[in-house]
Amino acid sequence: MKFEKKSIQFLEEYLNTASPTGYEHNGQKVWMNYIKPYVDKIEVDHYGTAYGIINPDADFKVVIEAHADEISWYVNYITDDGLIYVIRNGGSDQTIAPSKVVHIHGEKGIVKGVFGWPAIHTRIASQNEPTPKIENIFIDCGATSKKEVEDLGVFVGCMITYPDEFFELNDRYFVCRALDNRIGGFMIAEVARLLKENKNELPFGLYITNSVQEEVGLYGADMIADTIKPNIAVVTDVTHDTTTPMIEKKKEGDQKCGDGPVVFFAPSVHHTIREMIINTAKEKGIPFQRAAASRATGTDTDAFAHSNGGVPSALISLPLRYMHTTVEMVAKEDVSNVIKLIYESLLKIVPTMKLKYH
Repeated sequence: MKFEKKSIQFLEEYLNTASPTGYEHNGQKVWMNYIKPYVDKIEVDHYGTAYGIINPDADFKVVIEAHADEISWYVNYITDDGLIYVIRNGGSDQTIAPSKVVHIHGEKGIVKGVFGWPAIHTRIASQNEPTPKIENIFIDCGATSKKEVEDLGVFVGCMITYPDEFFELNDRYFVCRALDNRIGGFMIAEVARLLKENKNELPFGLYITNSVQEEVGLYGADMIADTIKPNIAVVTDVTHDTTTPMIEKKKEGDQKCGDGPVVFFAPSVHHTIREMIINTAKEKGIPFQRAAASRATGTDTDAFAHSNGGVPSALISLPLRYMHTTVEMVAKEDVSNVIKLIYESLLKIVPTMKLKYH
C-alpha cells in the first residue's frame, strides 16, 4: 500500500499538532476534519474523545480504536529566580529532558524554554555524577524572577510539550514524538478512507474512535466504551521493537520494525476475534508477529474488554522504536500492513458471529 499525498499531509499536520493528555482538542480537530468525508456522523464526548460513525442506526456495533494523547509535563513549581520545576503528565522520561527545547502552553500563548543541565566541566570531577531526576530537571524560559515568568502567562498547571516534528528516515521509517499513539489515529482514519473509497457496505455500525487520556490510565476508552456499548472492539496501539540495544527479549518479547503488525495474546484478548484476525492475515498474505501479555495489555484493549459486562476485544499493535522519546520510529511498511489487517478483518465480521467464550 503506497500512501497517498493527502494521507501523508494529514499525518504530518496531525503529529505536529500538540495534543497532551487532557488537552487533546487541537489534534482532535485535525483528525475529525480528515475523517469527515468518510463517515456518516461525528461525535465528541465531554472529555474530548472523538468518533466517526458509519451506519449509525445499526444495532450491532464494532469499534476500531486508537488513542489521541501524547505524554507531556506540567508546570509544578516556579522559583523566585524564575526557574520552572515540573511533574509528569503520563510517562514522560526525565532522562531525555536535559538540553531539550520545550513549548510551555501559557495563558498568553506558547512560551519557549529549555531544560537546563549543568555543564560537563562542572561535573567531570564529581564523585557523584548527577543523573536526571524529576527533582532536579528544570526549565529556563529566560526569566529572572517568578513575576517575570507569570507576566509571560506561565503559571502552575500550564502544559509543556516538545516541539520535535515529523520526518521520514531513509524512506523506510516515520519519525516523530507522539507516534504513540497518534499513528494509531492515522491508521484507523485510513481504514475509514479505504472503506469509503472502495464502497464497502458493512452489515454493522462502525465506530472509528480516537480516545483521550490513555497515557494516564485508559480513562478515555473507559468512558467511551460505556457510551458506545460496542459488540466488538479492535484496538491498535504501539509496542516495543525489541531488537535495539539494551532491551531484554526474554522479558519484552521478540518484535521488530518491518516484520509486520503484532497480534497480542492476553487475558483481555478474545479468542474468536484474535483468531479471525490471524486467519485474515494468513489468507491475505499480510505478515504478522505474535506477542503475549501476562496480566494486562496496558492498552485501551483492557478498558473495552472489561466494560459493559465484557466486550470481545483484540489488539493489533505497531512495532515502535524508542517509545516515549522525541524520536519514536515506526516502519512505513508496518503502518501500511496494520491498516490492511484492520480493513480486511472488518470485512470478515458479521453480526451473527459466535462470540460466547467456549
